[in-house]
Amino acid sequence: MTKHKTGTRNEWLAARVELLKAEKELTRRSDELARKRQELPWVRVDKDYRFETDEGKASLADLFRGRSQLLIYHFMFGPDFKAGCATCSTIADGFNGFAIHLANHDVTLSAVSRAPFAKLQAYKRRMGWTFPWASSFGGDFNADFNVSFTEEQQQREGGIEYNYRREPAWQMRDDGGMANRMEGNPVAANAAMAGTDVATYIRERPGMSAFALEDGVVYYTYSAFARGLDALWGMYQWLDRAPKGRNETAGMWWRRHNEYGSEAQYKAV
Repeated sequence: MTKHKTGTRNEWLAARVELLKAEKELTRRSDELARKRQELPWVRVDKDYRFETDEGKASLADLFRGRSQLLIYHFMFGPDFKAGCATCSTIADGFNGFAIHLANHDVTLSAVSRAPFAKLQAYKRRMGWTFPWASSFGGDFNADFNVSFTEEQQQREGGIEYNYRREPAWQMRDDGGMANRMEGNPVAANAAMAGTDVATYIRERPGMSAFALEDGVVYYTYSAFARGLDALWGMYQWLDRAPKGRNETAGMWWRRHNEYGSEAQYKAV
């Protein structure tokens, strides 16, 4: 027998109609937030960032692929990782499906990581992905957009600024975000699945950045980090509508899409 509240169909309908009012209000608020995002001032990007792509060496403007808008997902895959972040991988699983729709709406979607391009290519093949993924290895792009940090910054009080706040000096802890809502240590689990230690793992951070290209000039327009990326997880939008929701008390339950059922669930390869 379920412990959840039960009722008649009419009781359910009355409660559902009441909830619909809140859902509609949230939709209106979301529309307003989208408008405010688009009204943010644009910041001209003059620095000559260089990337390695399927087409060879590329500038930031080249990543637009002839379109006027560029959305970049900062995928956690550092040079010392043996595999891409498993959590970033669950987000990226959705990119193949909607990248084509964005492309036909004048928007290019691309991932960018610091790992050497050969590592990205190998992991991309392993995961069966086709979306653009550029390497910023050896450059300042990730650091300048606050998703990659040095060991020295990590050890210094306030040395890391992520998600628009300064962090304390690093020590072993559940590192905020999802980790403080879940059992166990998801950060350590993610690090193990990427084939690295926790300190190295969290010197890379997830995020997304938006850019516009007008008259040959690139502008930085928006960014989001941490739980600001929740809406990019396709599975979360479905789970939020499932009877038991995200059920995050069960610890880090997700895996790379080809690893479910694997005994070696925390291995990088």
